[in-house]
Amino acid sequence: MANIRIRDQGKITLKDSDNSNEVSLQSPSTVAADQDFIVPNADGSANNIITTNASGTLSFTDINTLVTSDIDWQTGDIKTGNFVAASGKGYFVNTTGGAITATMPNPPSAGNIVAFKDYAGTFGTNNLTIDRNGHNIQGVPQDSEISTNRASVVLVYNADAVSGWLYTVENNVGDLRPPYVAATGGTEITTGDFKVHVFTSSGNFQVTNAGDASGSNSVDYLIIAGGGGAGGVSHSAFGAAGGAGGYRQSFPNPSTGGTPVTVQTYPITIGAGGASGGGGQPTPRPNGTNGNTSIFSSVTSAGGGGGGTATTNGNAGASGGGGGVGNSGPLGSGAGSGGAGNTPPVSPPQGNAGGNGAPVSGSGGGGGAGGSGGNASDNAGGSAGIGSNIPDAFFGPTAPSYGTPGPSGSTRYFSGGGGGYGQLTQGMGGSGGGGNGLAFGPPAFVPATSGTANTGGGSGGGASGGSGGSGIVIIRYKYQN
Repeated sequence: MANIRIRDQGKITLKDSDNSNEVSLQSPSTVAADQDFIVPNADGSANNIITTNASGTLSFTDINTLVTSDIDWQTGDIKTGNFVAASGKGYFVNTTGGAITATMPNPPSAGNIVAFKDYAGTFGTNNLTIDRNGHNIQGVPQDSEISTNRASVVLVYNADAVSGWLYTVENNVGDLRPPYVAATGGTEITTGDFKVHVFTSSGNFQVTNAGDASGSNSVDYLIIAGGGGAGGVSHSAFGAAGGAGGYRQSFPNPSTGGTPVTVQTYPITIGAGGASGGGGQPTPRPNGTNGNTSIFSSVTSAGGGGGGTATTNGNAGASGGGGGVGNSGPLGSGAGSGGAGNTPPVSPPQGNAGGNGAPVSGSGGGGGAGGSGGNASDNAGGSAGIGSNIPDAFFGPTAPSYGTPGPSGSTRYFSGGGGGYGQLTQGMGGSGGGGNGLAFGPPAFVPATSGTANTGGGSGGGASGGSGGSGIVIIRYKYQN
C-alpha cells in the first residue's frame, strides 16, 4: 500500500459517535526536513509516557524513571545528621544513630527536584522529617514525617504556592501525609506545639488534614452555650436570675482524648443568650427565655434556664434559672423554686440547679456550671452559682481575652449563673460572666446587668431587659512536635 500524503497542512480527522466534535492530527507549519515517527508495537503500562530516541522511534517510559534520571545522587555524602537539601540532588539518609530532619530549599523554583532514600532501613525506628521551610507539602502547611523502612521519595516543587512540594515518586511508603491535624476557621492562635481556634460567632471549622495516631488525629474542645435571660416583671415584683449556659470540655489530652476528626468542614453553632421576660406593669411578664445551644461536631451544649417571675418557677436548663420572688398580691404568696440543672444522672452533666425565691422581695440566683444558685432571703437576692474553669494553657498567651478571672489563679471561668434580685441586697453574678442582680434600695438603686458575651453567663435578676451571655466554641489540637 502506498503512503498516505496530505498536502498543505491538511488534517487527519477523527469524528466522535454523533459527528459533533473531532480530534485531529496536523503537521507543523514548517519542518526543516522529512521526519518519520515509528510508534510502539504494543500498549504501555499505567503512568507511562511516550518518549523518543531522537531518531524517530517512540516508546513508553515510566515517568518515575524519567524524573529520577535528572537527580544527582550524593553517593559520597551519606547523611547522618540534620541537613539542608539542595535542588537537583538526591540524598542517602542513615538514621541508625537517631531521627534526622532534612530542610527543603528556600526559596524554591518551579520544577526543583529533591530526593531521599532510607540508607540503612531504619526510618521506621528513627524517622526522617522533611522540614517544609515555609512552603506547603502536598498542599498542607506541615512538615512530612517518613517512618517506613526502605522508603524512597522524590519531591518536585510546583509554582502553585498552594500545592508547594509534591511527591512524584513514592516507593515503599505508606505514611507520606503529615501526621498532625491541620485546619482553618475562627480566630487562630499558635501556642507552643498547639493551634487554637476560637469561635465567638457561628462559622466553619475546616479540617484539611486529619493527621494520624503518631502525631495527632483528634481535637480538644471547650463548648459553652448561651446563658438564660432574667424573668419578667409581674405584679410589682422583679424576675429572677438566668442560669448559665452548658459547659463541656475535653481538655487536657489532645492526642488521645477529645473527638477524632476527618477531612471535612464542621459547622460551628454559637448559642445566643436568652432574652428577658421584660417589664411593664400591670401586665405580667413571662419567664426569661432559655439560652440557645452551641454545637461542634456531635458535641452539643444546652442553653441555660430562664429566670422565674413572681408567679412562676425558674426554667430548667443546662443550669437552672432562679426561682421568682414571692408575691403577696392576688395571685398567691408562695416563692418560686429554682429550675433544675443538667446534673447526674443526666449525662453529660453541664450545670447546676437555680436557687429558690424568698416570700418577700428576693429572687433566687441562677445555677452555674460549677455550683448551684443560692436561695434568696427576704429583701436579699440569692447568690449566683459559680462557673467552671479551664487552665490558661488551653488558650495560650491570649487567655485574658476569653472568659473571666475567678478565685483560682491561672485559669479562666465560663458559665457563671446570674445573681438574684433583692430589695436591699443584690445577688452578685458568678465567676464566668454571670450578671449581677438588681438592688432596689435604700440605700441606693443598683441596676442589674446582663450576662457577659461569649461566656455563657446567666443574666442578673430584676433586669427588665437583661439577657444571658452568648456562648463560645474553642478547639485545640497539636500541630507539630
